Amino acid sequence: MKAIEISQPGPPDVLRLVERPTPSPGPDEVLVRVKAAGVNRPDIMQRLGLYPPPPGASDLPGLEVAGTIAAAGASVTRWREGDSVCGLVAGGGYAEYCVVPEPQLLPQPHGLSSEEAAAIPETFFTVWTNLFERGRLSEGESVLIHGGSSGIGTTATQLARAFGARVFATAGSDEKCAACERLGARAINYRTADFVQVIRDWTGGAGVDVILDMVGGSYLQRNLESLAMHGRLLQIGLLESARTEINLRAIMHKRLTLTGSTLRTRSVEEKGTIARALEAKVWPLLVARQVAPVIYRSLPLAAAPEAHRLLESGEAIGKVVLVT
Repeated sequence: MKAIEISQPGPPDVLRLVERPTPSPGPDEVLVRVKAAGVNRPDIMQRLGLYPPPPGASDLPGLEVAGTIAAAGASVTRWREGDSVCGLVAGGGYAEYCVVPEPQLLPQPHGLSSEEAAAIPETFFTVWTNLFERGRLSEGESVLIHGGSSGIGTTATQLARAFGARVFATAGSDEKCAACERLGARAINYRTADFVQVIRDWTGGAGVDVILDMVGGSYLQRNLESLAMHGRLLQIGLLESARTEINLRAIMHKRLTLTGSTLRTRSVEEKGTIARALEAKVWPLLVARQVAPVIYRSLPLAAAPEAHRLLESGEAIGKVVLVT
């Protein structure tokens, strides 16, 4: 099979198209003939040598795929050859074939293309488990989503709106703010305005109930200032820094919750539990087109270096997808 490997840590050009043996599924796995694979920031971190795959995972980048089942392990009961699926993987997505644990598979939502389906797993798994399971975002509450025009941000905005929350988002240009607003968020250009002051003004000084943050660093204290009583801060990324100072008084005074999580290193069982929740509660919204992945550009598999450059440029609004 054709695949994209990381020849050595470095810039996008270290991604190279190679021939690899087609993997074989284990008893509880399926082999997916990949039609499309999503591109995500963890792929960039892996390419830079900063985010190695967990033990036992493929060394190839790629955390989400969509396609058809080419073969199923002996213990697989739900899926059959030819089924259209999408799935979350711990690595190996940038290839013509990819092995996926059975619990991490989901049916390709009816009416969506393979490219759209490939843009779902990584962001929807991440948003669901953080915003709704850990963050307990409820109907009538308010949420601030940083990076609102990213794949995570566009997903979070749509799901929060679909479940009855009031959404605010930050983005780095007027164009990106307009994209956030088309999805139902009230947007703040963080380059020209202080989101802390804007949130204070827009909420009458109360603050928001939940914040989804992928920046870290100096945003931590500012996020705490922007939270309402009993607010929850959900840390899912560290684009600025993993280290910062914190004034604990805000947490104590407003009885805040500060939490965070990663997805890639979770067990198959944990990921399977998230998958079943998504299938029950979010898949009907996808089929009804009440929510949909936002795809900025689709590129051929061999153009993986260009896909990484595009994502690193900050130009993309939504997801970038590779097509085999």
